[in-house]
Parts: sequence; structure tokens; C-alpha cells
Amino acid sequence: MGFALSEMQLTSTAFADGGAIPARHTGESDDVSPELAWTDAPEETRAFALICHDPDAPLVKPGTYGYVHWVLYNIPASANGLPEGVSDFTCGVNDFGNASYGGPMPPGGHGTHRYFFWLFALSNDSPVEPGLSMWQLLEKIEPDVIGMNRLMGTYSRPA
Repeated sequence: MGFALSEMQLTSTAFADGGAIPARHTGESDDVSPELAWTDAPEETRAFALICHDPDAPLVKPGTYGYVHWVLYNIPASANGLPEGVSDFTCGVNDFGNASYGGPMPPGGHGTHRYFFWLFALSNDSPVEPGLSMWQLLEKIEPDVIGMNRLMGTYSRPA
């Protein structure tokens, strides 16, 4: 499975690309998803999907690595963003075992982790069943991905 970045841009009012994610959006505070916005989606877009993944988490399991914080999909093509704390659309299962957003919370003293919010523009708007893992979702949508880009935020906890 391979993807290339597209012209689509993903931003947040909560943090800049490469910037620190505010505590409000972490497991140490309100644990609410950040506001996200996007522009320049391909004209043929029929739906969107979003994931948040921490590749720096010290976890390796068969077929995967890192830690998945959010899997959200069945987002209509008419959307150009998500409000803070969004509860609409279909949630997959994160590595906390929940069908919801789970904010950053790396092990104390483990340094700064990177959190990649990946947005996928899809050419197909057929509903995808709820409860998929990130890897299951990627396998399901891969033939329909026509654009993608990411926003990366950072977070660390004291020792």
C-alpha cells in the first residue's frame, strides 16, 4: 500500500504543523479532538477519512507499530473541516480500544512524540462499516484514495 501527498492542505486552529498540541487535546486534560480544516481536495472527492497515529510510541505488534489515537470516516465530500470535539460520522477503534478520539499521552519521560493527523480524500462514498482499526480502514479505502495530506503535532510528558 503506497500513497503520495496531494495538494490538499490540513490545518488546525489548535496547533501549527510541527507545533505542540495543547494539553486540552490530550489524555492529561479534556481529551477533546482538535478543530481541523482542509482545502484543495480533489474535485472528484466523494468522501473523507481521517486517522491520528503516533509512530513514536514504543509498541510493535504483529503487522503494526506505534499507537493509533483516532479513526474517523464516512465524512461527506461537502465537509471542509471538523469542529473541536466532533462526534459526527463513523468512528473506528483506536488502540485504547475505544470508538472515539483518544488524545496524546506518551509514557512519562519518553521524550517528544509526533502525532500525525492523516486526511484521505476518497473517490467512493459507499458507507464503510463502523468499528474498523486503522489498518482495516486503510485496506478498505486504499483503492479509492485520490488525495491525502497530513498535519503533525507534538506532545511530551515530564518524567
